[in-house]
This record gives sequence, C-alpha cells and structure tokens, in this order.
Amino acid sequence: MTRRSWPKRLWAALDARLALHNFLYEVPAYANTLPYLLGALALMGLLLLVGTGVLLGQFYVPDPGAANASVRALMTAVPAGPVLRGIHAWAADLTLVVVILHMLRVFVTGSYRFPRDANWTVGVALLATVLAFYFTGTVMRWDQESIEALEHNVEVARLLGAAGGWFSPAFAAHVPLLTRLSMAHVSLLPLALFILVTAHVYLVRQHGISPLPFPAAPGPRRTFGQHLLKAAGYGVILLGVSVLLATLLPPGEGPAPVAGVEVTKPPWPFLPAYGLENWFGLPGLLWGTVALFALLLSVPLLDRTPGGEWSARRRVLVLGMCALGVLVGFGVYAWVSHPLPHLHLH
Repeated sequence: MTRRSWPKRLWAALDARLALHNFLYEVPAYANTLPYLLGALALMGLLLLVGTGVLLGQFYVPDPGAANASVRALMTAVPAGPVLRGIHAWAADLTLVVVILHMLRVFVTGSYRFPRDANWTVGVALLATVLAFYFTGTVMRWDQESIEALEHNVEVARLLGAAGGWFSPAFAAHVPLLTRLSMAHVSLLPLALFILVTAHVYLVRQHGISPLPFPAAPGPRRTFGQHLLKAAGYGVILLGVSVLLATLLPPGEGPAPVAGVEVTKPPWPFLPAYGLENWFGLPGLLWGTVALFALLLSVPLLDRTPGGEWSARRRVLVLGMCALGVLVGFGVYAWVSHPLPHLHLH
C-alpha cells in the first residue's frame, strides 16, 4: 500500500461516517476573501475562548471572598497561568472586534435583506450574547472595575423592576450575585451561544453566501471546505496574535474591590454606554442600549430597496454611518473624560 493512499483511505472512512462531502458544496470566489471570512474567524475566536476558559475555570473560585485571591494565585502559582489568562483576555477583545467588523460587513453589503433577514436577527442576538460574555467575564475578575460593573448591574435591575429580577441580589439572597453571574458565564451563555451559532450556520447553509453589492467578474469556484480551511488559517493567526499580546502585555491582577465607590471606567466595549450615562444618568445607559439593539433589529425593516446595490441603499448607509459616528463619539468622550459617580453609593 502506497503512502499516498492513506489520506484517501482516511477521508473515505471519515466521510462514510460523518458525511463530510456535504461541506464540499461550491461557494463563490469572493467567499474566501477576508471580509467574507470574518464570520468564520469569529467562530474560531469563540472556540479559542471556550478552550482557554475551560482551563481557567479549574483555578477560579466564584465567591466574593476568594475570587480576587484565586486570580492572583493563577497569575503567580500556576505554570503558564499569566500567559493562559492573557490569551483568554486578548482573544476576547480580538473576537469582539471581529464580530463587530463582521456585522459592519453584513450591513454595508446589504446581506441582511430578505431572505437573510432572519439570520441578521440571529446575528444581533449573537452580538448581545458575546457582549454578555464580556460583561460577566469583567465581573469575574473581581477587582475594583468588576465590583463597579456589578453595582451597575444591580441598579439596572432595579430600573427594570420585575423584568430585572434575575439580575437582582434578592432573587437568591443566599447565593452571591458574583457566583450566579459566573454560573451564567460558564453554562447559560455557552448554551445560548451554541444554539445561536448552530442557527446562524444552518441559515448560511440554506441561503448560501450573500451576493456582492456590485457587479464583479466571476472567479474560480471554491468549496465550503476550502472556505473553512482558510478561516482556520486566520484563526491560527488570531491565536498567534493573542499569544504575542499575552506575552508582551499580560493583563494585571487588580486590587481587591471596595464596594460603594466609583473610581473606574468600564472596558472599551461599554464606553459608549458610559458616555450616555455621563450625560443622562443610569436611565441613559439602559435605554440607550435598548435603543441601539432595537435599531439593529429594525435594519431589515428600514431597508426594503429592491436591489442590493450601494446606490439604491444610500439613505440606509448614511443612517448607519451616523449611528456608528454617534457610538464612536460617545465612546471617545467617555475615554477622555474623568470617571464620574453615577450610582450615589457614597
């Protein structure tokens, strides 16, 4: 038996059991360009986060009295602990950037239009889930920034009344809210993520890769398997960048938190909401966030143009750029401003 036949035999054996040939359907040439690989790259980042998160979870104690110390022990007593935590932290930032860029690409190319409007809704839910992962991960560090995020969580729950009951300490008074948010981070949110990603991939398979918004010469056809292989290559690059950043700029362990004071600002994804809070108080943070996601969900309803060309969608594109400009503006304002008290905890 020749050496060359082994890959073919292995493929045949796996294909007979896993029906791998179903991933060899044709996709257009532009599907293998980076803008159209961002969704698959985001999936690679999420898989990296799951893997590193499982390892980190072995050393984390989700209790207010021990959480900060367990993070410090991870950074000082666990072999390669700082690098592992750094990979997880930087991969979270990079993956969120990729998710945002993917949604921007979908918006700019009009890929949310019928019949892909349902998948746009799933994508908005995925963005909310990834942000929830980021928020709960921030709280789990249990430093000063974390406890202030948790205190905002409690105050927003009070604003929501009965709708925010699950996020209130009174929901389970004998279980610390940190413990419950940690549980959500490692169980409820991964379950939601699995369901949404499965639905997202299924709908992409059903409707195919969205067309370009402009005429283009046809290129060589590729298979979806090749699309995944190229995405995996970019995933390796994402891992490499995460390792490099974790080595050069490892995340520090913050001091033990002090309740009742506000001296920090939130991480970069939440700076626009923090800017709104500076202007309009806590209701601005809450209802501004609700308005943003309502606007995202309404995009397919606002754009009913018969063609997907940019010229026919000028108004929607301008509206999107204005909304993005407002978000960036509030984020920059929050970034350059001094931390302000909002919760009247003093």
